[in-house]
Amino acid sequence: MKNKMVIVIRSDLNLSCGKIAVQVAHAAVECTLKAEKAKSPYLKEWLREGQKKVVVKVKSLQELYELDFKARNLGLTTAIIRDAGLTEVPPGTVTCVGIGPGPEETVNKVTGSLPLL
Repeated sequence: MKNKMVIVIRSDLNLSCGKIAVQVAHAAVECTLKAEKAKSPYLKEWLREGQKKVVVKVKSLQELYELDFKARNLGLTTAIIRDAGLTEVPPGTVTCVGIGPGPEETVNKVTGSLPLL
C-alpha cells in the first residue's frame, strides 16, 4: 500500500514563497508527531516509502476546515497550522492543514480534486 501526506495551503492569504515553505514544514512535522503519538498504522510504512508529500491549495478558510473535517471522519491524521503572527499575517491566522500520512486512496478522497500549489 502506498501512503502519502498532503498539505493544503490557503491561497487567499497571498503568502510569500518562504512563508509557505515554513507553514508546509510546520504541517508536515505536526502531522508526523501526531501520527506517532496516535500510533498510526500508516506512519512506519510512509517513512519507509520515502515520506511522499504533496502541496495543494484552496481559496478560503472555510474550504480548509471542510477538508479537515472530511479527513478526520475518514480516520486520517490532521493538523491545522496557526501562524504566530510575527511576519506576514496576524497572530492565530490559520494558514494550512496537513492531512496524513495515510493510504493514498483515502487521502485522495479528501484532496484528490484540488489544484497543486
